[in-house]
Amino acid sequence: MNTIVTIGRQFGSAGKEIGNKLANELGIPFYDKELLTRAAKESGFCEEMIHAHDERPTNSFLYNLVMDTYSFGYNSAALVDMPISQKIFLAQYDTIKKIAQEGSCVIVGRCADYALADYENVLSVFIQGDMDVKIKRIMEKYNLSEAKAKDMILKKDKQRQSYYNYYSSKKWGMAASYDLTVNSSVLGIDGTVKLIKQFIQDFEEVKKKESI
Repeated sequence: MNTIVTIGRQFGSAGKEIGNKLANELGIPFYDKELLTRAAKESGFCEEMIHAHDERPTNSFLYNLVMDTYSFGYNSAALVDMPISQKIFLAQYDTIKKIAQEGSCVIVGRCADYALADYENVLSVFIQGDMDVKIKRIMEKYNLSEAKAKDMILKKDKQRQSYYNYYSSKKWGMAASYDLTVNSSVLGIDGTVKLIKQFIQDFEEVKKKESI
């Protein structure tokens, strides 16, 4: 069975590491920044522009107007008047759907759960963490003070929340928006991977029984 796992995550919760390790253990492709590279190739937008808009809703009319001068691709009449940030979201949205049709994989962020809402073989997971654990991880990873690490976490999570809530019909981080929400601080990275793997196996068993 082809199962797609989408992972939403708080900054500092090790969501990317968990997703990567999960994909490696399952022997399936992993998409994080790789999705941006592919979206750039398939849409005609330069990769730097897609990275600049990554999980950031940009509502500034002037900014979108200036950036539009550099855009190319998605030039059908219906899309010409669309802000550049929304064009880039659509490019990622299309890429996510193509990736999902190719087989099992793990996709981190980018509203992938929303893009694949109509797919029956998708499991959406959200990974959170205790603030003290997240702060320690970010302090070590980026060599920051405790105050700067906390500020970075709050800023990144606000960006991700704004992006998800802007483009999705659901609420970022709310349990009702996902199939599974996990606090990675409780079991650690390896324990969380093990938990999600078990969840996937049980999900696939249920789907097999339903198809009989």
